[in-house]
Amino acid sequence: MSVSRRQLIKGLGTALALPWMESTSFALGDKTIAASDPPLRTAFIYLPNGMHMPHWTPKGPSEIDFETPAIFEPVAQYRGKTTIVSGLALQNATAGKDGAGDHARSVASFLTGARAKKTKGSNIYIGKSVDQVAAEQLGSRTRFASIELGTESSAKAGRCDSGYSCAYTSNVSWRTPTSPMAKEMDPAAVFERLFGSANELENQRAKAQRVSRRKSILDFVLKDAKSFQSKLASHDQQKFDEYLFAIRDIEKRLAKIDKLDEPELDISDYQRPLGVPAGYGDHVKLMFDMMTIAFQTDSTRIISFMYANAGSNRSYREIGIRSGHHDISHHGNSAAKQKKIGEINKHHMLLMSHLLDRLEKIEEGNGSLLDNCMLLYGSGIADGNRHDHKNLPIAIFGGAAGKIDTGRHIRVRAGTPLTNLYCSMLDRMGAKVDSFSDSNGRIDELSI
Repeated sequence: MSVSRRQLIKGLGTALALPWMESTSFALGDKTIAASDPPLRTAFIYLPNGMHMPHWTPKGPSEIDFETPAIFEPVAQYRGKTTIVSGLALQNATAGKDGAGDHARSVASFLTGARAKKTKGSNIYIGKSVDQVAAEQLGSRTRFASIELGTESSAKAGRCDSGYSCAYTSNVSWRTPTSPMAKEMDPAAVFERLFGSANELENQRAKAQRVSRRKSILDFVLKDAKSFQSKLASHDQQKFDEYLFAIRDIEKRLAKIDKLDEPELDISDYQRPLGVPAGYGDHVKLMFDMMTIAFQTDSTRIISFMYANAGSNRSYREIGIRSGHHDISHHGNSAAKQKKIGEINKHHMLLMSHLLDRLEKIEEGNGSLLDNCMLLYGSGIADGNRHDHKNLPIAIFGGAAGKIDTGRHIRVRAGTPLTNLYCSMLDRMGAKVDSFSDSNGRIDELSI
């Protein structure tokens, strides 16, 4: 069966994208892609306030023979699909003549590699980010050229860090040097974007019916979905059924009810949350589920995600840390504060394991969806106390569609621009660039 990658199973206010399956081949322009050749998906995942580097950096005699660092313990089972890169730097995040404002510069430079113009006004200027370079070349192949996500809202103005605009601290993705890509922080809104109709009036009617009749979006497309499923090979029928179950499970969690169709439930029980989940961990996991669905359906191949905005002072009471993250990142060599930073870093990695687990469980081609992902994870600051922008904590999760020799700790020459890594990633994505921002080469060590 040959179908378009843009083909959707449509119903009232619903557009159900199709996951990648072996029974089908997918037409992309003049080229037909076999199911054995799934596309490479890429995510850029940013963490604020740096890292407790002694718990991040592997120790061992070689790039494959090293102890699993404490921060990576929650994802130890994916060691063979993890690549840690040491020695990378963000020169344009350093103070230079601009003085204070390292947090703003760290996130503004993280995906752009450029130096942010120091201003608290509307005359912001930085540079195009690597995800948008890729989106410009590859975005026409999917429903969404890119998707930008986070747990805290984006801003376009205001003073947030020592004379820097809040646009710099709250946006990691930049379409142009003056236009940040605002991120979505409400998982319900992301869900509606992925599965809603392009017709806003239809969307409103469908949402009203779902509330009044306690319906799932699947109820509006179930007949056609089952018809499509019946034409698949038996293995893919099960895979498609698992996909539908995952969608309904996300709906239940968004609605915070056990079953969508039990008549004894009050209608008020099926109200979508007006804001975001109260628990930070629940919030992050739902956003990771949105990422998984977006990649699974090839709705996009490029996503950016911010665990929190630059300089976030969130406390983590769920793991017993009442102090603000930013406050304790300035640890002043206090062993107690450094221990807490390490615990926060490990908590973030535990949440990351949720995403890796989801991606690994989805079969795709000869492996898993995780095998066809390249997930960059890291921060524009190393030690938060010193505001270091060298020897950054950078890792890549996923098999990168076989285009990276994984399971290694790569040590590049100290001071190598982070943008060199981005050039290498763009190469693997199929986005052609001679250079990017302040790059001066590629990371040849990614492949052997």
